[in-house]
Parts: sequence; structure tokens; C-alpha cells
Amino acid sequence: MRPETMEYNFDWLFQSSLEAAAKLSRGTQKEREIVIPHAPYFKGIMETVFGAGKAGPAFLTMLSEYFDRVLKARERGHKVCMTTFVTTPAIFWAMDVAPLCMEILTAFASMMWKRGAFDYIDHATQIGLPETSCSSQRGSMGAYLAGLGEKVDFVVTNMAGSCDTNVNAFAFAASYLDVPFVHAGYPSTLGDERSEKYHVADFNTTIRFLEEQTGKRLDEDRLREICKEIEKQDALLRDIEDLMRLKPNPIPGAYHVFYVAGRCLSQGTKEYTDLLESIVEAGKDNAGKGLAGTKSGQENLRCLVNYIDHYTADLTFFNWLSEKGISHIGGCLAQGLSDKSILAEMGGMPPYTMNTENRDTMIESLAQLNAREPMPRMVKGPYDGPNQWLDETLALAKIYDADCVVYSGTPGCRNTWGMVKPFAREVERHGYPMHIVYADAFDERVESWEVTRDRLEEFFHVRGLL
Repeated sequence: MRPETMEYNFDWLFQSSLEAAAKLSRGTQKEREIVIPHAPYFKGIMETVFGAGKAGPAFLTMLSEYFDRVLKARERGHKVCMTTFVTTPAIFWAMDVAPLCMEILTAFASMMWKRGAFDYIDHATQIGLPETSCSSQRGSMGAYLAGLGEKVDFVVTNMAGSCDTNVNAFAFAASYLDVPFVHAGYPSTLGDERSEKYHVADFNTTIRFLEEQTGKRLDEDRLREICKEIEKQDALLRDIEDLMRLKPNPIPGAYHVFYVAGRCLSQGTKEYTDLLESIVEAGKDNAGKGLAGTKSGQENLRCLVNYIDHYTADLTFFNWLSEKGISHIGGCLAQGLSDKSILAEMGGMPPYTMNTENRDTMIESLAQLNAREPMPRMVKGPYDGPNQWLDETLALAKIYDADCVVYSGTPGCRNTWGMVKPFAREVERHGYPMHIVYADAFDERVESWEVTRDRLEEFFHVRGLL
């Protein structure tokens, strides 16, 4: 790793930037206009976030609070946990544990810094993770494996059986850092009595692990407070889903980064609720004016990104879509499966229900939420199996009346790359033109944004979509 990269604490880099941006977002327009030219390195992403209405400051406040909890964990007597984007952070907040979500931190590095997460990705490879593993873990994990972030006390994951590179990366990190490690497994079904019991038992194992590592018992009142907040958040997410069904779609594309990152980092916190409320408010305001969430307010195309987004510097992918008048109508990773969600109404896989009656019902609710996180929910079996990736993509395309589908991932997504071409043919057979992005969503050295953009433009033109 370059010596200059080794000079800075990874978490502090985020917090210092976000704290300053959060303060500036609460200033006047004149103050922002004066400051932004003196911060050209962050100019692009600052202009996007500041231009996002009330959701921008709410997003920055949520992130600033998140990193504040991480950086002050030691002085508060709290533990720090390395985890993945498909483990609900709610249980960590209930146990006074600061969760470091590798994939979201990698995405932030890719979007915030012109150098991206390149140094950290390369360092993780140099010390043992293969180049064919997913860059979404390596991009931030490399920083912690190099000792550049907060000290990790233990590792908790929730992906066994869905993504081998995810599980192996976290197992490697735990071994390399010599810290305790626990992960949840996955049966092949969801919703039946046997699998329900399996998930509850596994989640209780995770809770016992956390109690052993922290020396604290899970507080029922604290847990209930967090679960009730999740109930509010699920209702607000349903409001967002309903708004996205409108034509034109009034939800700006960049908001997907806001609320997906919020779910992975801050689910169950008041800051995430505030963010979702601001998104709903902005969506309703646009809808009342008949405006799309695009730059011009016009909707020329409705695009379903059916896996992960493309996390280029300055949110370029989302801004480009907005400038083209293309509505980003979400995707599988933006889609939860609570009993309030639109997917629940489509039938198929049973949703989770939040029950705050007592400790056992809350643990069972969180266990079923954990089991229904997007990726392990939909790619744990054959892509065309019941309620798997194909069924969910087609359901979302129908719900949101998509004009086309775009796949974006990383070269390490073997569970999707191994089936994406027959998957695309099946999606096309159902009447939805589909484009496969060959870039790495987190590492532009694989394919530059300019090449990705040109191929997308060619797809839209050749298929007569724009």
C-alpha cells in the first residue's frame, strides 16, 4: 500500500468529511456556494447531496452519527464488529456494538474519493484474498486488515450458502485479525416451520455470541425501542415503493443510495427514520407537481437495476441517468420483504412480521428479517427456482412497469455471473430488454465509467428505448 495511504485512519477520513459536509448542509445557499469551490475534490458529490432537498442533510446527519458511534466506541466502552450488508445492524445497536459494514464502506470510498478504494482492494489481494473474490468486501476490508481503521473485536456474517466469496472473505479476515467469528447458515427454503425454527436458532446463537463478546445481556426494552423504529421504517419504505409506482416516478435516483445505505448501516435508529421521512416528503412534493425525480422533471424511461448499482465517483451513474430523464426504479437489493412491502402483496416468499410483544417474538422477528435480506433471499438456489432471482426481478419489473432491466455487479459475483446470460434471455422472453454491465461496480480499473456509459447508450439506442 502506498505510504501516503497509510497515513490516514480509514474511519476518520469518512467522519471528518461527512461531519464537515453535514454542518455545511445546514448552512445557507450562499455559504455553500462560497465553500464548494474551495473543496473541488468533493465538489461533485457535495453538489448532488446538497441538491437532494431535505434528504441530503438527513443522509449526511445519519452517516455522521454512524461514524461518530464507530470512532467513539472505545471511549464509550462499546465493541466494534466487522459485518456484511445482509446482516441487520439492529441487533448490534441493541447490544452497544458499532457495526462496520464492509460493502457499504467500499461503496462510499468508490463514490467519495477519486482514487476510489483501489489501494485497499489491492492490499487485501496482496495479503491473501484472491483477485477473483468480490471487490465489495476487499475495498474496505483491506483498510482494516492493514490496521488503518478502528480495531475490530469480532466478525459476524449472514451469508452462508448464498455467496462463497462473501463468507470466505470474512472468515479470512477473522483469521488474519485473530478475532472471534460467527455466521448464520441457510436452509434451502424460507417460511416453512422447519426453516423458521432454523433461523431463530441461528439468530439466538449470534445473540449468545454477542453477549459473550460484550459481557452484556440483551436488553429487552432497548430491543423493543429499536424494533418499533423498524416498524416505522418499513411503513415509510412502503410509501417510497408506492411513490415509485407512479408515472412519472417522483423519487430521485440518488435516493436509492441514501435509503439502501441507511438500511445496511442504521436500520433501527432514529436517524434512518428521519432520512426516510425526508425522502417520502420529497417524493410526495414531486408527485403533487407531476414531476419525475430526474434533473428535468421529465421521465423518458423507467429502468430497473436488478442487482447492485454502479458506484462511481461523485454518484456519476445516478446523475447520468437523471440527466437522460431515466427513472431509476430500484432493484432487488433495494427491496425489503416485510409484511408491509409491495413484494409481500405479490405472494410467493412469505414476508417477516415485526412482533414487539416480548423478547422471544422480537428475536424471532429479527431472525426472519435477517433471513430475508436481499441477496441470501434471492440467490441461494437456482436462478429460476420458486421465489428466486428471476421471479423477484420479473415481479419488480411488473410492479414498477419497467421499460428495461440492467444488470450490474462485480467480477466476483459468481452466483450471478454463472447464470446471468440465460437469466437475461428469460427476462427478454418476458418482454423486458436487458443489458449486462461488464464493469466492476466498485473498481473502475476493470472498465471505466466512460466505457460503461457508452455501452449503456448503445443499448438504449439499439433497442429503441431512447
